[in-house]
Amino acid sequence: LTDTEQRYRKRHVDLIVNPGVRETFIKRAKMMREMRNWLDERGFIEVETPVLHSQAGGADARPFETFHNTLDMNLTLRIATELHLKRLIIGGFDRVYEIGRIFRNEGISTRHNPEFTSIELYQAYADFEDMMEITETLIRHLANVVTGSAVVEYEGKTIDLETPWRRVSMADIVKDKLPGNLDLSALANDEEGLASAKAAAKEAGVPNIDDYESVGEVLNACFEELCEAELIQPTFVIDYPVEVSPLAKPHRSKKGFTERFELFCVGREMANAFSELTDPVDQRQRFERQARKRESGDLEMPDVDHEFLEALEQGMPPTGGLGIGIDRLAMLLTNASSIKDVIAFPLLKKVPTAAAAASLGE
Repeated sequence: LTDTEQRYRKRHVDLIVNPGVRETFIKRAKMMREMRNWLDERGFIEVETPVLHSQAGGADARPFETFHNTLDMNLTLRIATELHLKRLIIGGFDRVYEIGRIFRNEGISTRHNPEFTSIELYQAYADFEDMMEITETLIRHLANVVTGSAVVEYEGKTIDLETPWRRVSMADIVKDKLPGNLDLSALANDEEGLASAKAAAKEAGVPNIDDYESVGEVLNACFEELCEAELIQPTFVIDYPVEVSPLAKPHRSKKGFTERFELFCVGREMANAFSELTDPVDQRQRFERQARKRESGDLEMPDVDHEFLEALEQGMPPTGGLGIGIDRLAMLLTNASSIKDVIAFPLLKKVPTAAAAASLGE
């Protein structure tokens, strides 16, 4: 069985005839078991939160929608576990995590499956610096356990997870790609600054730049278009603009930025974390900004989550939060080129049956 499409559709046969496939899923199971052990040993408690939500939240993504007959109410499948986990922190738990399925009604690619697995963890009295330490230590440990080394091979490249990982601000890494090494973080977020940012981005070849309404959004677009794919070795990109970080705490020393990082490796995002926003007034304003975008036609933007805001008003301690894509991490540690190789039964386009094809032919 060598046809890739048929391998995914008939995984039971794939497992029988391709021993390497079986080994991939054994390594994935080992990785997840060791992840739980590592967190449990450090005082984190594994919890479960609802899959069915009355409204989507915790991420910018279009949800799957469903309906509950008895309660006569519209529901969505969760697009993140974040907001319920934060409510547990508000309730008095100091360290919690959840490994669970996430559902996003989006495109499919070698890096995206509409149904995927993530881990989110939250620690009270911690910040994004602590989350960086956890991320680096945990992933390095998992690499050693699963592969026997913190230096792994991925699609012909040697990935060094042992050496301390690079940390660079988004503005600094983008600056090297713009004409005249323009530092977008130095621009005022006004009409003149936005015009300068857009002009530099256009000259650098960033598409659809006129769609953005702030310097921060232009900075993020430049990063995604010009820099992300080049980050092969593990790199923490820090200091994200507030406009693209609706749940992150404002940076303590850099106005207009947040205490947030994303981890990139082999040219793709692996993790996302920040010092959590605990100010309910600021959070409400950001939710309302997202809701206005939704009203303007951006269906990935969530509505205002009044239940979460009410919980936040009870008082949330300073908290660090982290999310890691389990499937992408499994790809890295098993040298898998597609996310479908590490999901036992990935979602595939429906193929007409012989009877249906004959009916269509008539």
